[in-house]
Order: sequence, then structure tokens, then C-alpha cells
Amino acid sequence: MPLTTVIFDIDGLLIDSEPLWNQAAAEVFQQYGIKLSDALYNTTTGLRTKEFVAWWFGYFNISMDHAASAEQKIVASVLQKIEEKANIMPGVAHIFEFFANKKIKIGLATSSPPALIDLVVKMTGIGPFLSATTSAESLAFGKPHPQVYLDCAAAMNSNPVACICFEDSFNGMIAAKAARMKCVVIPHHAQSKEERWAAADLKLSSLQNFGQLHFDGLNY
Repeated sequence: MPLTTVIFDIDGLLIDSEPLWNQAAAEVFQQYGIKLSDALYNTTTGLRTKEFVAWWFGYFNISMDHAASAEQKIVASVLQKIEEKANIMPGVAHIFEFFANKKIKIGLATSSPPALIDLVVKMTGIGPFLSATTSAESLAFGKPHPQVYLDCAAAMNSNPVACICFEDSFNGMIAAKAARMKCVVIPHHAQSKEERWAAADLKLSSLQNFGQLHFDGLNY
């Protein structure tokens, strides 16, 4: 089926926010005696904040009575850090103009809360390109469950098999593929050689590198 729709993740794909999520989590977790290595942190990239907190609180045997408070502190901290420090990723203007010129519908689907969507849309100036945005924050399940992607496609009246997704995380890639969508992954350079990305339809080093040949190869 010809591609009619493109859906983008946000964190680590459109803005360089993953290090800021890591910093915010480290600062809050320190209050509970939790310290995550980068390798441990990367295993939960792409999860919703409440699932991220619940997973590591369980792992370190921290009372779940504190989980909601820790989640709120992390989100508040990261929103401030993103507004003050986050860089827009290379190729954002290019990729949105590329699909807009083809009259492809464009949406965002993220595990992050709606407040982050609003902030990033403002920072990047992509609002005029968007047909829909969806957050998994209030869903029963977040990524790697496909619901947030399915909801985004439905909001644009798009068939999931006519959608292409752009992701940077393993959990996001699994969500996109579970939704029966094509998936382009742009992993962090430190993880780019990992074999698990083979599940994607295409792997690139930057949004800037996506072009007509890639689109034609996926559009069948």
C-alpha cells in the first residue's frame, strides 16, 4: 500500500533530550539511593516516565509509595532542562519539508506527556506541518505497545500499513513494527552498530540523510 502518512517520535529524534532525561532521572533517583549506569539507563529508553520509575524502583526495592512523586519531579525537571538546554536535531527542517512537499500527512507519537509535545512543537516551529499529535501518557500501555502509534494513525484517518515511523529507541521501533508500520530508526551513534536495529526497515545516522531513494525503497 502506498505511504500516505509519516509519524515521528520526539525525544532523541527531533530534539537532543535523552541526555536531559538521564540527568533529570539521575538527580531525582539520587534522593532514593539509586544510581544507573548508562548501559542500565539505555535498557529503559522509550518507556513512559511512570513505567521507567516503576521498573527501577522495583529493581532497587524502593517503596512504590514514592513512585508518583519521583515521576512528577523528573517530568518537571526535564521540561525545564529541555526549554533551557535542548538542541534541535540535525535534519528536522529538511525532513518535515520533504514530507510536506509530497502532501504526506504528518503526526507525532510519543511516550512523553502532552506538555513536552507542546514545548517541542514551539521550539522547532513544526506546528504548521502537523495533522495530529498523540501521547501515551494516559494510555493503558506505552511503547513498546503500539497503541500510541495506532491512535495517531486513526486521528489522521490513515491505515497503519500506509504509515512510516521515525524512531530512535528500541522500544519505539518495536511499537512501530507491532502497529504494522514501516520504521526508520536513527539510533544514538553509540548504539548504532547493535544488531537489534535489524528489525527496522531502514537505519540512518541522521534525519538529514533521508531522501527520495529511501522514500521510494519504502513506498511499496
